[in-house]
Amino acid sequence: MGEESDDRVCYVISDLHIGGDEQLEEVEFLDELLEFLSRLETTEEDAELVINGDAFGLWEFTMVDGMGKFEVLADTYPELFAQLRATGENVDITLLPGNHDHELAAYDEYVERFAEYNVDLVQGQSLRRTVGDQVVHFEHGHQQDPNNRIEAWGDPNATPLGYYYNTLVTSRAGQLSDRGRYNWLKDVQAVTPTERMPVWLLSKYFYREMNPLIRYALLPFLLLFNVSAVLAVVAGLDVLGVWSMPVDVTTAFLGQFGPAGTAVRTLLAINVAITGLLLLVAVPLYFLRRDVRQTINRFGIFETGLTVDAESPYVAAAEEIFAEEPRASIYCYGHTHRPTMRTVDGGVMVNTGTWLKRLHRRDGIIGLLPPVFYPSYQLCAVRIAPEAAGVAVEYEPIQKPSPSPEELTLTERLLTVGRKPDTDLPDREVIERDEAVRPVEAE
Repeated sequence: MGEESDDRVCYVISDLHIGGDEQLEEVEFLDELLEFLSRLETTEEDAELVINGDAFGLWEFTMVDGMGKFEVLADTYPELFAQLRATGENVDITLLPGNHDHELAAYDEYVERFAEYNVDLVQGQSLRRTVGDQVVHFEHGHQQDPNNRIEAWGDPNATPLGYYYNTLVTSRAGQLSDRGRYNWLKDVQAVTPTERMPVWLLSKYFYREMNPLIRYALLPFLLLFNVSAVLAVVAGLDVLGVWSMPVDVTTAFLGQFGPAGTAVRTLLAINVAITGLLLLVAVPLYFLRRDVRQTINRFGIFETGLTVDAESPYVAAAEEIFAEEPRASIYCYGHTHRPTMRTVDGGVMVNTGTWLKRLHRRDGIIGLLPPVFYPSYQLCAVRIAPEAAGVAVEYEPIQKPSPSPEELTLTERLLTVGRKPDTDLPDREVIERDEAVRPVEAE
């Protein structure tokens, strides 16, 4: 399928992560996905839809095993499976396993069940299609990630490090999410890279779960922390008799404003006292932390970190494929959730992004406030099609309203004014086999 006609157009999506325990079963982009599939149902193009891995969150199901997960999916999302069947009557639909749904490669029954809905499940690690006079290589990308690589492909008992994180953390988050003041914990799937999760949890606790009275009582201290640190040093110099002028000038200036000036001076005095204590405690804690870190490093506990280079392994994989197959010029992958396009030696690599939320970290510019994780959607499909000049690769955006107005508190919105993420997708690129590939801006 997909290799007979040089005029065939490929649409590619990935990282839908549909399904999971309890709150994870909510699919916030379901309407947009159904509309996209409905459009392909009526297209007159000779087209194929490639779902390039992690269509389903099978790792996130912890209360059902094996083929029982398919039954849960079909029962939970009847509209989706009905639309797949209808779309598959007009265009070929090819499904490739990722790491979250690696079980699709482990049970042959999945091939038969998906075929009932006109979906061709390819149980291999990758596939290739001819578009125009060029070859496109598709793979999900997790095999380039040591934390999620499946060494024994097709083994239903394969459990890389990422498996444990998703079954123990992500699925548990889905079970607990609705217990919060706001149903936010299920968004743990959108936290990338993984080591940001503790900071994300701190951020959501402070802005969402903390008692509002406590939060607003802490805000002045946290906002004025940097100023208070400087004032604490100045106050120490005054106590030691080294330099009294700044304190005298500040006291005289605030004294001009009567009770208001006294209130500000009292607030600053409290902040300075607390900050001074924190600074004193921070000195021995710094040396203790450094010594502990050195000891841990000697034992090599952190020799293999959770953070994986989101670019270099894929560049190397693309260049190797292009070198092996002279006609291959497009390396299409997902997994990292970052829609990017860039040139490498021999062709272009393009990432299909994700249909989940994306969380963009915005650190505070003043004070000691936790960072804000600004949510956005960047839904898209990659379209690979022949044209007169060569083969065009471009992103087709799928419009969905920003979730930020409802999901950010007033404090978070104020702290991110003018700092919204750029959600523009990379520009299209036309690849010509006989000419040098033009540079592409990566996101």
